[in-house]
Amino acid sequence: MTRKLPLLALSVVVLLALGAWVIEHHGKSQALQPAVQTSAQAGAGATTAASGSGQPAPAAPAPSGPVSDAQASDADNTSLEHLAAVPASAALPESAQWKPGVNYDVISPAQPTTVAPGKVEVLEVIWLGCPHCFALEPYIRHWLKTKPAYIEYVRVPVMWDDPVRRAHARLFYTLESLGGDDLVEKAFGYIHNMETQTGTESVLATNSEGDSFKQQQAWAVQNGIDADAFAKAYNSFYVNTQLQQADEITTEYQVQSVPYIAIDGKFTTDVSKASGGGDDPQKLISLIDFLAAWEHDHQQGAG
Repeated sequence: MTRKLPLLALSVVVLLALGAWVIEHHGKSQALQPAVQTSAQAGAGATTAASGSGQPAPAAPAPSGPVSDAQASDADNTSLEHLAAVPASAALPESAQWKPGVNYDVISPAQPTTVAPGKVEVLEVIWLGCPHCFALEPYIRHWLKTKPAYIEYVRVPVMWDDPVRRAHARLFYTLESLGGDDLVEKAFGYIHNMETQTGTESVLATNSEGDSFKQQQAWAVQNGIDADAFAKAYNSFYVNTQLQQADEITTEYQVQSVPYIAIDGKFTTDVSKASGGGDDPQKLISLIDFLAAWEHDHQQGAG
């Protein structure tokens, strides 16, 4: 008996150690499960962003360029995830020409707008230094003269925590406060004419806020704006508030490329998606009209 007791005690110790390992391992496995589910759920609920211009994601801004096949595949998969997140009972705009997940994406969750009841917001996010935005501008200008009265067009500059883009955004709101769209359009044209001549994307903007201000103020004076009036508007409460709101809007929409188009906070598209992978701005305009008309009719029916 005295020889068997140590063996029995050893067996008990081994069993207890094994049991403790199983409990610890099972506990760690259980603790990992919610994190994995949360990650998957977060991915399924993210807002789809346009990818027509090849502009960078907010986390890593870079010059515009073509979208790779891998990026296009990722964007298509995201579109399908967003459609899967929409309730089966929800109606979506569709026709023989326009298909959800192909020509436009569903924004999930939908974003609030500030337009009056009965109006449909068409939001365009731009960057004054973006060649794709500048190429689309003549089509937008023409469309604004003929669009239905129920469409309210809103334009917001993107910043992406980049000093050059932020300088252009401040210029945008400064000129808007001083003279409206005419001055903004004049600056837009000047920036791209100079870009063509100099081969740079930082016309009227640098990494230094002080240098950006001096360049912009000099341009403003050359275009008939009083230097003091420009400086006062540049640092005004209005401009600072608009910049903050623009930053919030582009963050909520998760804008990763410009020009970015959103219709009533529910649908988003771009030139490439509207033209089926091509480059036809007029198809984008036609799709905007289609989606806005559908949303307007939907609002009228709901009312």
